[in-house]
Formats: sequence, structure tokens, C-alpha cells
Amino acid sequence: MVLEHALMSVHPGQEAQFEVDLEEALRVITSAEGCTSAKVLRGVESTSTYLLLVEWTSVAAHLEGFRGSPAFTRWRELVGPWWVEVPVVEHFSPTAEQPA
Repeated sequence: MVLEHALMSVHPGQEAQFEVDLEEALRVITSAEGCTSAKVLRGVESTSTYLLLVEWTSVAAHLEGFRGSPAFTRWRELVGPWWVEVPVVEHFSPTAEQPA
């Protein structure tokens, strides 16, 4: 499992419409082969900032599978217009975990 992390800055004042389009965008990404879960969190202090976290079975499932598919084009059509700039995307692998 790898975790995709993307910090998305949305144009101030456009958060409500972004969140409407985000609902469909999450359905698009979670239907992709290799995606096991996805969620988006909104900044508390910076309310125009969102954190996308997507679990993939592998980096290849994300970069070669999803990004090479028509679903990625649809994802970008839905959320891309609201971004201030294209988010930097990074992948992380588990190191340690402690249940609460």
C-alpha cells in the first residue's frame, strides 16, 4: 500500500463549488483499479486548502494506471478549475502505526 498526498489550494470564495464537484471527483478516483480508499480534509486555519489522501495498491496503480486513463482526465476536469496551482503530489509508504 502507498498513500498519495496532495495539498490542493482552491481559489478563495470558490470552496463551496469545489466541494460539490469534489463529490463526483472522489467517485471517479475510488472507482479506479488499484485505489483502495480516498478522502479529502479541509484546512481549519486555511479554509481554502484541502488535503487529498488516496490509498493505492502501488505507485504504478496511480501513475501508470489511473493517470494514464480517461478517468484521470475526468478527475482533472472536475477539480482542476478550482485550483490556484497544480498540487504537488507525493507518495508515502507505511513505516509505523499505533492504534488508539
